[in-house]
Amino acid sequence: MARKLRLSFPGAIHHVMFRGNERHDIFRDDDDRQWFLDRLADSVESFTVRMYLVCLMSNHVHMLMETPRGNLSAFMGRLLTGYSVHFNRRHRRSGHLTQGRYRAQLVEGDNYLMRLSRYIHLNPVCTASWQKCSVQDRAAALRQYDWSTYRGYAGLAEQWPFVDEGPILAQMENLGLKDRAGYAAFVEAGLAQNDSDFSTLYAHAALSIGSPEFETNARTLHQRAAGKTKRREDVALRRHAGPLPVTFVLQKLAALLGVDAAAFRERRRNSPLRSAAAWALHRYAGMNQRNIADELCLGSGSAVSQQIALWNRQTNANAAWKEIEDKIKGALDETINC
Repeated sequence: MARKLRLSFPGAIHHVMFRGNERHDIFRDDDDRQWFLDRLADSVESFTVRMYLVCLMSNHVHMLMETPRGNLSAFMGRLLTGYSVHFNRRHRRSGHLTQGRYRAQLVEGDNYLMRLSRYIHLNPVCTASWQKCSVQDRAAALRQYDWSTYRGYAGLAEQWPFVDEGPILAQMENLGLKDRAGYAAFVEAGLAQNDSDFSTLYAHAALSIGSPEFETNARTLHQRAAGKTKRREDVALRRHAGPLPVTFVLQKLAALLGVDAAAFRERRRNSPLRSAAAWALHRYAGMNQRNIADELCLGSGSAVSQQIALWNRQTNANAAWKEIEDKIKGALDETINC
């Protein structure tokens, strides 16, 4: 039987999950987990992947990521092959470590991205044994779980250095959330409120997680890739086509805003310039928060996340700035699609 084609293209957001063969453990101790995370960090840098969040369970792993270069298969191949070899050598075993191929689904942004992040981060306290415990006990255990990005998102621990929290935190404005405590409240609300609609959607999602239109577009793209249709790709699936040079993005942005590119690195009270630059570099140059912070002299990845959230607030509330954002998108999207 032929393998199912992967849906992968520059700028795609993927939910990836893989589990142990016959549901056996793929992590036997914390040394295994740390080796995997070290391998993951190295692979993220080597393949220019933007890792949004991670959750390690004893027998499976969830990851939510963006691939600016459209190289999901190469990234996952290096990650899983390296870890399997390490695990087999360390534990003196042979044979397949994981059960079949990893599962990969395209993910639509905004609300679906947030709901999926909650689903993944709640995994450690959603096993059968935890279902009998109180919400308070499950929340306490979740806050202490070290092998997930949740503690960093919730402000309970340092952010994992290879994780880009910006895309998720930037969506918080749409839910009326203002800080990391707000994100924690959003996630932990899922312990008491069963999001049955999303659970059903997740359980039946083969190619994608998103709106009916998004799912239809994913099926069309899959059929086209399989040679079953010659219809053009629906660009609704495309976030952006891959990283543009940093200098080019800043110069283009400066021309549209009528300023010198050096202005994006200057601190100016009530100025949206650095917010616009942070948003544009995040969207079009494939940069993570740390690199954007260095480029714009912002000090930290957290500051970048705040600037992107500020830009989203401005464009949502101010028609003039929304018009400017549309012009930026038009100019840079046109460049990418040439």
